[in-house]
Amino acid sequence: MNVMTHDASTPDYAAIKSKQNAAWASGDYARIGVTLQITGEGLAESLDLPPGAKVLDVAAGNGNATLAFARRWCKVTSTDYVDKLLAQGRARVEAEGLEVAWRTADTERLPFEDGVFDAVVSTFGVMFAPDQMAAADELVRVCRRGGLIGMANWTPDGFIGQLFKALGRHVPPPPGIKSPALWGSRTWIEEVFSSRSRAITVNERQFVFRYTSPDHFIDVFRTYYGPVHKAFLALEPAGQAALASDLRDLIACFNTAKDGTMRVPSDYLEVVITRT
Repeated sequence: MNVMTHDASTPDYAAIKSKQNAAWASGDYARIGVTLQITGEGLAESLDLPPGAKVLDVAAGNGNATLAFARRWCKVTSTDYVDKLLAQGRARVEAEGLEVAWRTADTERLPFEDGVFDAVVSTFGVMFAPDQMAAADELVRVCRRGGLIGMANWTPDGFIGQLFKALGRHVPPPPGIKSPALWGSRTWIEEVFSSRSRAITVNERQFVFRYTSPDHFIDVFRTYYGPVHKAFLALEPAGQAALASDLRDLIACFNTAKDGTMRVPSDYLEVVITRT
């Protein structure tokens, strides 16, 4: 009888995704996600799809890109592997009277045939897939030839990229897992997608986080944003205090407000790939 064992040199992606699912389902991501709506609208404008285009939103979260493309009369299928997030997206879509198809789906193994979508999009979603190459392959596979792949991804050196780096210093990620901020690197995007694309357009954008104070931001993210929420829960009180202190220092490095509030621009890449 053969017994399958996990190769210690290969990350246990199933276990990692199970923990990620729990992290994103914790807190209440919608409280954060809705503030990022403008990034979905910007991506929809950049892709400039005709009404009726078939769009797949991958790792859709609470539906920012889903809403943006549905508002432009695209035929959107919204997917995520966290059912709670899909339910939040569905509530937003229903409130606007829009039509969207819903599917629970793993970014690294999408349940669709090859080349069935005119565009495949993701705003700050696919970048968190632990098996990055598998996720990239799936984006290409389900997009038709000549179709578009559109993404918004946080950069390594921007505020959110540095926030995740700070979290990693206090709660190290699983061995073998690469930073999600690689998806915000122009060089990495070109290395991964250039052989399968006719053209790649990368634009540097900023989203501005606005909160009443740095501590307000920390409180909101600690309460509602799954990865930060879970990081604090994993630490003892002294570790929590140290993490909060590091986050205050990080905010101070980026904060442009002079009145005690928080105004932090966070760099991200808006990527549009034309598939071969």
